[in-house]
Amino acid sequence: MTEIGMALSNGYEPEKRLDGSVGWALPGVTVRLITTDDAERDVTQLDNEPGEIQVKGDNVFLQYWRKPDATMKEFTEDGFFKTGDIAVANQSQNGAFYIQGRASVDIIKSGGYKISALDVERELLSLPVIDDVAVVGLDDEEWGQRVAAVVTLADKNGELKLKDLRNMLRKSLAPYKIPTVLKVIDEIPRNKMGKGMHFTTI
Repeated sequence: MTEIGMALSNGYEPEKRLDGSVGWALPGVTVRLITTDDAERDVTQLDNEPGEIQVKGDNVFLQYWRKPDATMKEFTEDGFFKTGDIAVANQSQNGAFYIQGRASVDIIKSGGYKISALDVERELLSLPVIDDVAVVGLDDEEWGQRVAAVVTLADKNGELKLKDLRNMLRKSLAPYKIPTVLKVIDEIPRNKMGKGMHFTTI
């Protein structure tokens, strides 16, 4: 990202790269994962415990131009920059980092669980019947948010029912991650960067 340049990198040799991982901190860079709740626990050494990526090193910018309040908000008291990205570390892979998404839009909070929309999207895209997908959290009085999937189908004349989709995902996703809302559309609008539009209603 602009504020930190490069901070993490996977292995140089193709055979040593980890699928889906952004790798490890580069030399001279310190990276940690801090929970986004009031406790602000350091979970860097815990296995698959989500936390915000915070970065410290000479690669990190000094400040936002003429925005002292923004600078103060985005840095911790001990000098780490808050990236806003949520990740987990896999201790069996020497602490390799796996980004789950942006705290602001890609993390769905449902029934006390924090769910990566990107993880759910990845599993949906592995299904032959699905061509494109956007996973979002819909506000819900009981659960906080519900996991919802907007999809386009590989067979444009085909159909997909929520019950069938949920059955397809039972072997690859925990029950609380499986979408409870489904909408099939012809095309998912994307901006010039290739990012899908943010759905607030389905």
